[in-house]
Amino acid sequence: MRVLVAPDKFKGSLSASQVADRLAEGLAEAGVDSDRLPLADGGDGSIDAALAAGFTPHPVTVAGATGTPHYGRIAVHDGTVVVEVADTCGLATLPGGRRAPLDASSLGMGQAIGQALRHHPTRLVLALGGSASTDGGMGMLAALGFTFADADGRQLRACGRTLHQVHTVDASRTVNLSGIEIVIAGDVTNPLTGPHGAAAVYGPQKGADPAAVRFLDAGLRTLMEAFTRSGYPHARCLADAAGAGAAGGLGFAALLLGARMVSGAEFFLELLDFDGHLPGADLVITGEGSIDEQTEHGKLLTVLARRAHPVPVIAVAGRNTLSRNRWAPAGFEYIHALGDYTDRNTAADPELTGKILTRIGRRIGRSTTAVAAPTAG
Repeated sequence: MRVLVAPDKFKGSLSASQVADRLAEGLAEAGVDSDRLPLADGGDGSIDAALAAGFTPHPVTVAGATGTPHYGRIAVHDGTVVVEVADTCGLATLPGGRRAPLDASSLGMGQAIGQALRHHPTRLVLALGGSASTDGGMGMLAALGFTFADADGRQLRACGRTLHQVHTVDASRTVNLSGIEIVIAGDVTNPLTGPHGAAAVYGPQKGADPAAVRFLDAGLRTLMEAFTRSGYPHARCLADAAGAGAAGGLGFAALLLGARMVSGAEFFLELLDFDGHLPGADLVITGEGSIDEQTEHGKLLTVLARRAHPVPVIAVAGRNTLSRNRWAPAGFEYIHALGDYTDRNTAADPELTGKILTRIGRRIGRSTTAVAAPTAG
């Protein structure tokens, strides 16, 4: 019996590597060998997954979400560099975790990209999950040489608070990104503005109250109009594109730089060579913090299950609301939820999460060895 343990992170609790380690520990206690392949889908945790797959970490010093110096990492391998919002200027970089919906900036992401260019990449992979800002990518673009000015020509600080003042954009001194493929790996399909846009859908998660949401949404429209009058006639079309609203509008800014949007699940399964790890596996165990009806719509776990077929897939989640009759159509032989093992909130307790994952791994291991055991004649 050979098991491939290939989970995503349990957000806010354990990294993908930690989840894989704890499940593998339980399997080992049941006498089952396993290979570990921590995964990501383009959100936070993408750097960790890339490093686990053999990428090399390189430290970067950037501005955190509100400007405080932050020590992050980029991942480099064979011409590809992965840069992650969460590890540069995301929610985790907010001092004391205090949300700053108007003043947070994506500046650190742009600074990390600038440092990534020292490695002469042919491909930049932008992982946009876990952002703290709704600045339309102003910060990232400012770090790459764009300048933003109001109607009087005064240069503006790049953050959500100044979006409504942007009148012109100067791109005459931007860094040279020619010859570099820029990829946005993720599954966010929201446009930049409107009821399904960056501010309306994700602003509240970043601390924006209803008034701030309206302010930021209007500001994002102003930013788009400024680009339109500053030599980017396609800005409105890009703002309406699926994914432009990712990471507070960083998707829009990346599209302006010539990026292409791809399925984060498909891209990272390729990048991390899931198919190369699959041959010889008798079972795949995957998982993430929450499994629900959205999981069926192109999310990492169902994409993995489809690619793994006919190898059976067991999923593990902190929370599962997917009805039993949907498990098989989604590609899962069984789903274990941590909530079935405790009444406590595992999302706020990494130690408890790890203990239960080990218990589940042990249970899966014992059940598989029992099935695989030869029948007495």
